Amino acid sequence: MTTLILPLTVDPANQSKVLDMLRDNIHTVIRTLDGWIATNLIATADGTRIVIHSQWRDAAAVKAMQTDPRMVAYYPKLAALATIEAIMGDVVHAAKP
Repeated sequence: MTTLILPLTVDPANQSKVLDMLRDNIHTVIRTLDGWIATNLIATADGTRIVIHSQWRDAAAVKAMQTDPRMVAYYPKLAALATIEAIMGDVVHAAKP
């Protein structure tokens, strides 16, 4: 499994709008992509950050998502409201109760 973490920096006035955009994209695009497992959105209380935590089958599935035409068209809309970073890595330890 590969984990993709995208920390976003947003203007607090836009956090809600960005979260709505992200939720919509997850439900209309991300869910349809091969290799997607799960996505969590984490929003800071001060409104300045959102973290997207996604799990994918492997790095190839992440690459396919990033080059999907729907995502390529989506990125500029998101970038207009948020500064985006990306961290990708393999899960090396997971703990559950």
